[in-house]
Amino acid sequence: MQKILLTIDKVSTYTGQAFSWLILSLTLLITYEVFARYALDAPHAWAFDLMLQMYGILFMMAGAYTLAKKGHVRGDVLYGFLPVRVQAASDLILFLAFFLPGVVALIWAGYIYAGESWAIWEKSSITADGPPIYHFKTFIPIAGAFVFVQGIVEIIRCVRCLKDNKWPSRGEDVEEVDVEKLKEMVHVKDEDIAKLDEFVTHEKGSGK
Repeated sequence: MQKILLTIDKVSTYTGQAFSWLILSLTLLITYEVFARYALDAPHAWAFDLMLQMYGILFMMAGAYTLAKKGHVRGDVLYGFLPVRVQAASDLILFLAFFLPGVVALIWAGYIYAGESWAIWEKSSITADGPPIYHFKTFIPIAGAFVFVQGIVEIIRCVRCLKDNKWPSRGEDVEEVDVEKLKEMVHVKDEDIAKLDEFVTHEKGSGK
């Protein structure tokens, strides 16, 4: 079971990381559009629509990733002081009462919404002759499905925590550098760092 949970964690993580490249694409597009508008006096009517779509896809497809990393907003001020089993029980109640109905509704409504958009080959109405948006709306049920699957994983974790009185492990992502471990790997001691600091300070003071 733990292997399955970690595998789904990895899928959510890789999906979030893959779509995070939209940040770079969005940055380049905005830079190009600003240059085209003010330097070339040749703005593009489709640029604003495309920016909105890219940001929307990024926002939606990062949902499962954020849930896998416990990154969604919560009241940690009180939650962190609760016993582990109480945390798991409260999470389980909230997942069952609010999360599942909300995400199921999102998937169902998003499916209908996207289907209607494809049926009429919908285009954006923000600008004249706007770009197509039916492909963009397709991401609504897809993102909802990813969040739903990750939510099931979190529910299983809550149940296991209630049983074992400890949270199961989850997939790791970006970690902070462990300075002590890094010093061990490169065989550097605190005394060496202190000597280097003294040498640099001396060199600066002597003007070299």
